[in-house]
Amino acid sequence: MASLKALKIRIGSVKSTQKITKAMKMVAAAKLRRAQQNAEAGRPYSKRLTQAVERLVSRITISDNSPVLVRGTGKDQTHLIVVVTSDRGLAGAFNTNILRAVRAKATELTAEGKTVLFYIVGRKGRPAIQRIAPKAIIGQYDTSQMKSPAYADAQGIIDDIIGRLQQGEFDVAHLAYSEFKSVLAQEPVVKQIFPVLPSGTAEQGKTAAAPSAVEYEPDEESILAELLPRNLSVQVYTALLENQAGFYGSQMTAMDNATRNAGDMINRLSIQYNRQRQAAITTELVEIISGAEAL
Repeated sequence: MASLKALKIRIGSVKSTQKITKAMKMVAAAKLRRAQQNAEAGRPYSKRLTQAVERLVSRITISDNSPVLVRGTGKDQTHLIVVVTSDRGLAGAFNTNILRAVRAKATELTAEGKTVLFYIVGRKGRPAIQRIAPKAIIGQYDTSQMKSPAYADAQGIIDDIIGRLQQGEFDVAHLAYSEFKSVLAQEPVVKQIFPVLPSGTAEQGKTAAAPSAVEYEPDEESILAELLPRNLSVQVYTALLENQAGFYGSQMTAMDNATRNAGDMINRLSIQYNRQRQAAITTELVEIISGAEAL
């Protein structure tokens, strides 16, 4: 049984931890509001741009002269998964859920006989991927100095990935991140970002009818050559914004639970401390009374 001094030291230690978790909860709550606003503000633009690109793709006949981001490499053997996680922990199962979805997708592709490679965005993703496929990581983008997601960061990631595509390192690319739903709910998402599939078609390479009569100037392929890299950058930027909001939501929830658990532990330790202290006082009184009676 722990001594009174040891219990007192432990109670003080848990109280110090409780102060830290409470402070972290308050900081996460303050940052969550801004991050949530940024994530929600970026969704309409990302959605409409993606729809515009898909409609453009559906209007053209894909050939060898089409942009590589539309026609692809002509193969479907090597798949790249861009894993977007946070740089920090203490956020519950936030990063774990993203990595679980990535592992499920990688397992599915491997079962189909595909080769799976990884591009890591965020420090928390690398250790987990190294444990399952240490030689499959072909690149990483350092976000440790990034205080808040910026479009320039997303553009840098896409420029690096497109450069690897042009070198023939992969054939298909997927983006994995956590979509912010609410403070208590974030949904891991793994979606294909390259090659771009036409709107309303299940198979790449077929021309789909346009939803309305629209004339483009210049031609569709010229517009696509300009819009496709920008659309990929916007999708990665949106993923970074969604991840930031989800991270602060998960961290706030985790720190709130930690603060409550610390309070419960303090109560239990205080009861144990008081009981042992009372038992020690009772023992001393009995010894004093017994000594007085002996005299």
